[in-house]
Amino acid sequence: MQEKEIRGEIAILIKGDKTLVEKMKIVYSIPGIGNLTAVTIIAETNGFELIKNKRQLVSYAGLDVREKISGTSVKSKPRISKRGNRKLRKVMHFPALAAIRTDERFRDIFLRIVSRHGIKMKAIVAIQRKLLKLTFILWKNNSYYNSEHEYQIIPFQEVSL
Repeated sequence: MQEKEIRGEIAILIKGDKTLVEKMKIVYSIPGIGNLTAVTIIAETNGFELIKNKRQLVSYAGLDVREKISGTSVKSKPRISKRGNRKLRKVMHFPALAAIRTDERFRDIFLRIVSRHGIKMKAIVAIQRKLLKLTFILWKNNSYYNSEHEYQIIPFQEVSL
């Protein structure tokens, strides 16, 4: 009962701002991300207002990789830091699973990581990171998700001045 009221209030708040309606449609276009996830991401990051780049966002969410090294005696396997926003990490789990199930590109990434490392949770966390970064990029660029878009890796070229 209370959940329906809260969802209704969220819908009313979003409908009150036309730019927010358009931005939320952009976020909804990402596979796996629904209404509650999109609202949580935007609320927890304050509309990405203070976030300057993708690395900062990933670090804020606590999904950045940390490796513990101390000389030659201490070396642990890389793990996510978990120092960031717990709610963001929590809210990204099920959308990652849904994206793996429904989108071919995310499924390929998942299978590649699982075949390389053999750890499914590592692959799911990688998809969470990708979804969070994708949300940030699409929000900032005002563009919708396109699964047919061919991504190119542009090699770094040194510029002479």
